[in-house]
Amino acid sequence: MKTLFAETLRKLRTERGISQNQLGKQLHIYRSTIARWENGSRLPDATMILRLAECLGVDVSSLLNLVVDEDEFPNVMMVDDNELILSDGVAVLEEVMPDATVKGFIWPQEAVEYAKTNRVALAVLDIELGSASGLELCHTLLDINPRTNILFLTAFPDYALDAWKTEAIGFMLKPITPEDVREQLKKLRFPLCVGGVNR
Repeated sequence: MKTLFAETLRKLRTERGISQNQLGKQLHIYRSTIARWENGSRLPDATMILRLAECLGVDVSSLLNLVVDEDEFPNVMMVDDNELILSDGVAVLEEVMPDATVKGFIWPQEAVEYAKTNRVALAVLDIELGSASGLELCHTLLDINPRTNILFLTAFPDYALDAWKTEAIGFMLKPITPEDVREQLKKLRFPLCVGGVNR
């Protein structure tokens, strides 16, 4: 599994016995900014990477490569309690985003656990997940990483109004097609690099 920048930063910092507060003071930024980098909800820009590398005594290119890798090879998930729709949907997402790591989940809790350890760039969520709600899952995923793009998926267009009350960026009817996904990728709040092109 690709090492996340957040995990690498936390490991380097703790190995050197530096607290988030101490690193923040060295970089002249708030401790909360370091915390966001380490929980994967934010990434530093290239200038800050240079300063981080200096403070941590590591090679600049290694830190830069980690950030580029995360942007160019995004983690994408789909959650649907129908196995056939899930497998077909994952295949469509893989076709449209060949450089992404696409994971499919039937159980919402498994998706949450994955999101806690992987920076999810895009989540495609069924609104009705058996006894669970895709709307609630949306809020949970955004609590973990506010930069996750959320797309809702349903067979019932009546749910669209409820979906738009969340921070989701789009809504698709089942079954999804490559054209549907490409159209939604143009509207992402936090664009992804798809096949070497930012969408």
